[in-house]
Amino acid sequence: MAISLRTLDDGAWISVDDAREVGVSDVWTLSRGPFCDCEPAYVLVEGFTDAGVDGAVVVAGAVGRCLDCGRQGSVDRLAVGRIVDGEFAPYDPGGVRSPCGPTR
Repeated sequence: MAISLRTLDDGAWISVDDAREVGVSDVWTLSRGPFCDCEPAYVLVEGFTDAGVDGAVVVAGAVGRCLDCGRQGSVDRLAVGRIVDGEFAPYDPGGVRSPCGPTR
């Protein structure tokens, strides 16, 4: 089964099967190192640059700012949810994530 993924509204949303599922303005908790040296880094996501699937995991390129140190940067592959039985299941932004791939 194919899943349609795209960014909407100039990167404000990730759409899954034509439904707005993940929006900006959430604070994502990232493990130390990939975004900045804060442990953990509380990153306010300000925009999405793209969306894709890695196996069953939905990943997104995102830009944002650490609320503790103020560093602004990007994450190439932030896991925002997964596909379970053909349906999208979003991850809780408060759970600690370790972004896949290059950042900064």
